[in-house]
Amino acid sequence: MKILVANLGSTSLKWRLFEFAAGQERLLHKGGFERVTDYTQAIEGCLAQLVSSGAIAQESDLAAVGFKTVLARGLTGCVRLDEAALAAMEACNQIAPAHNPPYVNGIRRFAEKLPGKPLVGLFETAFFQWAPEAAMRYAVPENWHTAGVRRWGYHGASHKFIAERSAELLGRPDVARRAQNLYLDAGATPVDSPDLRVISCHLGGSSSITGIRNGVAVGNSLGLSPQSGLPHNNRVGDLDPFALPFLMRATGLSLDEAERQMCRDSGLKGLSGVSNDVRDILAAAAQGHPRARLALDVFIHEIRRWLGAYWVQLGGVEAVVFTAGIGENQTELRAAICAGLEDLGLTLDPDRNGSVKATEAVISRPDSRVQALVIPTNEELVVARETYRLLQAQPAST
Repeated sequence: MKILVANLGSTSLKWRLFEFAAGQERLLHKGGFERVTDYTQAIEGCLAQLVSSGAIAQESDLAAVGFKTVLARGLTGCVRLDEAALAAMEACNQIAPAHNPPYVNGIRRFAEKLPGKPLVGLFETAFFQWAPEAAMRYAVPENWHTAGVRRWGYHGASHKFIAERSAELLGRPDVARRAQNLYLDAGATPVDSPDLRVISCHLGGSSSITGIRNGVAVGNSLGLSPQSGLPHNNRVGDLDPFALPFLMRATGLSLDEAERQMCRDSGLKGLSGVSNDVRDILAAAAQGHPRARLALDVFIHEIRRWLGAYWVQLGGVEAVVFTAGIGENQTELRAAICAGLEDLGLTLDPDRNGSVKATEAVISRPDSRVQALVIPTNEELVVARETYRLLQAQPAST
């Protein structure tokens, strides 16, 4: 079975093609287009590359197309993307303005190009379905909560991959199986004791921290929207809710412009005044740029704040995992995040940490009670796996 996973941006289309056969899975092809102005043309280009590369002989060889969808009103998990599902996504366009509109547009174009082919979405909120209610509620009136004002959690595909892979590396196949089968059995599969407690640090252009007990999330630093939580590359992260009306009244700023600035001009970009790319900010900080240094300090402070929160919530941890572009590559930031944690059981190995970039590795000392791991994430593989499992459980009618 060949499953195409499409990653849709406002001006980009990236894809990976996976094959599932005889209990094995393998990546057959990957590619992408930037500066996309016509999704139909981009999709046709994607399919043409798949054929010309020999990955597929014809479009009918595709069993399904999977998508890393973000948020939908009243809908989560791994689901078929029919018009009702797309309407539920559109109802959340204002919460995820950088994500939902391009996804809905691209999915509709795929439906036109591949009529009758199963289109499947794995929502980023899915991994947090079983988090305790107290971790997902805001202290707002009940009618606000009923309207959808609550924590949802995001980066679910990445954190699920870390839940599975970290359990394998830590010698807990029972926990790995539970994490793998989470969406099929509603997280009910029991695991052997003792608990396996992991904190997953997805640090990239968009960042979040998740606490994981026995393969199941206990919460996520992202809240109602992907604009919350840690400072992101150019999105604000956590902000006192009274800051917005205060600023609008004090300066006359319109709501639309305030939203634009929170989504485009804030985060590491707004703090540093240099760039939204942490590599540029690190370089500027090394040259003595004070705002660049401040941006890094705020980022590290917020990561450690959420790391500490989940460390306490879990009652201790067996491992801290770094993943995504920053987490996998930036040795200086990993060292700063782990500094002074020896009394909590984590002792980083400077040599190991300094030599690891974008490869799977242990970066703590051999005698460290808590392990620090680098695990490159693979969100597309998670989407492909869940799409495959859904098709196995619910075969297509066409």
